[in-house]
Amino acid sequence: MLARRLAGADAEDLVQEALLRACRSFGSLRDVRAGGKWLRVILTNVWRDRLRMQDRAPDEVPVDTEEQFSLYRRLAEEDPFPYSDTLHVDFLGAFSEHDVHVVLERLPPRYRAPLVLRYVEGFSPGELTELLEQPLGTVLSQLHRGRQRFERELWRYAEESGLLDGQARRDHHDTRRGSP
Repeated sequence: MLARRLAGADAEDLVQEALLRACRSFGSLRDVRAGGKWLRVILTNVWRDRLRMQDRAPDEVPVDTEEQFSLYRRLAEEDPFPYSDTLHVDFLGAFSEHDVHVVLERLPPRYRAPLVLRYVEGFSPGELTELLEQPLGTVLSQLHRGRQRFERELWRYAEESGLLDGQARRDHHDTRRGSP
């Protein structure tokens, strides 16, 4: 699951390379009970190495030119759920797990990876600094910008897929619950 979230279509290749590395360094595993986390670290390292090879100089976006987006403000302005007392919760409830994965895939890898590792896999920011080999400030910045981009992409996805109009939202909810 982690490989798909990090690498998308290249997940199988990523897993294969990670397993090869794990086999080569199996002797360094001290506690078999930590094997799952050890493999996730190796997988993340393989992904990071591939990303570095793909793009030695990542595109940088100046902070002041990055469009400021606030999901909270947009929901308040657009009011896609009239008469809702829990607007934010209702909006987020319109998304299935599949929808969230689709939105994550839209994010650039430099923002997707820290979000997935932090909020899905449960690594702390301190652990992320080691995994991604970046200073804490960089990791925290990527998490912040990643959350902003994720919110913006959630909104775009909701608009594109019709989750914001009433009937599409009801149909989507019924489909998720297994109702006809």
